[in-house]
Amino acid sequence: MDRARQKLILALDFPSLESAFDLAQLLAAFVCMFKINIHLFTAEGPSAVGKLRELGPDIFLDLKFHDIPNTVTGAVSAAASLPGVRLLNVHTLGGLEMMRAAAEARDKSKLPKSQRPKLLGVTILTSMDNEALRGVGISGPVSRRVVKLARLAQQAGLDGVVASPHEVRSIRRACGKDFLIVVPGVRPELGGGAARAPRPKKRDDQARVATPAEAIRAGADYLVIGRPITAAPDPESAARAILQEISSALSRN
Repeated sequence: MDRARQKLILALDFPSLESAFDLAQLLAAFVCMFKINIHLFTAEGPSAVGKLRELGPDIFLDLKFHDIPNTVTGAVSAAASLPGVRLLNVHTLGGLEMMRAAAEARDKSKLPKSQRPKLLGVTILTSMDNEALRGVGISGPVSRRVVKLARLAQQAGLDGVVASPHEVRSIRRACGKDFLIVVPGVRPELGGGAARAPRPKKRDDQARVATPAEAIRAGADYLVIGRPITAAPDPESAARAILQEISSALSRN
């Protein structure tokens, strides 16, 4: 089960550290990382990183930097120095030079190389489908755009990407086995004692979703899961069920 735990990142998408910390404390033994998003970080600041890191799991700092290269350089430098940050991300749509600047800033960190965070590129948000992409002036299917952005991230020196489970196999073929793929948009069919039900094409605000087993079989390195655990009637039972599903999928890979 520990191998499964090393795949699971808990999304602490809460408005305050107080509400996030209680669940983080309850679930720390089930996950390898806590994800801190822009809502929690904006509300609580860098102190939230240190406080949550004290519970044991590392931190995925999900701030999705997207700005001119010089500004992103400063942001990455600051974020990389926070305690326990193992993953950090920028938006691939910021372009090649912005991503290169981010990678260079991370590489200049005073931390030993083994302790520097892995840098990820956010491709297309999992809340967006083909229609939403056309609405912002980007043509072509989402899957093709995601793979192109993943290749661009790799060219820029990033360690991997954040992408939906639907694009994992294509990214793996394009970018190789050592390129990290972190997958949100994971929605188990069972969780927190809920009865099995048909899996819809869209859940909550996610448009491109899959079950934990499907994402693992596709080749995901990490799964980011929040509400299916944190909003479950029994979060511990929901986490155990998801770990069991991941473990079963890993044993068949």
